[in-house]
Amino acid sequence: MPLDFTAIDFETANSSPASACAVGLVRVRDGVVVATAGWLIQPPPGHDEFQEWNVRIHGIRPEHVLSAARWVDQFERLCDFAGADVLVAHNAGFDLNVLRRAAEATGGVCPPFRSLCSLQVARKTYQLESYRLPKAAEAAGFEEFAHHDALADARACAQIVIDAARRAGASDVHSLAELLGLRLSGAPSAVAEPVLAGVAERAVA
Repeated sequence: MPLDFTAIDFETANSSPASACAVGLVRVRDGVVVATAGWLIQPPPGHDEFQEWNVRIHGIRPEHVLSAARWVDQFERLCDFAGADVLVAHNAGFDLNVLRRAAEATGGVCPPFRSLCSLQVARKTYQLESYRLPKAAEAAGFEEFAHHDALADARACAQIVIDAARRAGASDVHSLAELLGLRLSGAPSAVAEPVLAGVAERAVA
């Protein structure tokens, strides 16, 4: 199997995991980034207060999302981009919880995505003093990116897994997880293949 996956990163408006205000997505095929997408999100009602702590981290303010799509209006777009892929994120439990909780907050059902944590992959691959995303990405050869920009963070996650697979001699995310003594979280995905019509994304040459 080829090294195919989608890296994902969310930024949140406050401490509620349902308060997604930005997402970044990076599609990898055969170990190469082939498409990216990222956009702002109006957090679900009841989870839409922007706390100063979060704003200081990512710089997104309420006025920035006034014209952004609501969670319910962009959820299908997000799922179409990810398709049946394993989702990769740094501290994947956080990002998958955002996905689930925001869907629940708006009466939706989150597809049963599988996930692989690039933080755990980095800990098994590199010898570092810190495994925060900037440090792990630097070890993978991805430097000087805008940390806490959702798309930039997703690109960093993708690079960590691509580099780790190369170092481990893994052909796909399943064998990478097995070689590193990790496991993919979640049930096998029943999502259909990506539906790209109407999905705004940037193909990567």
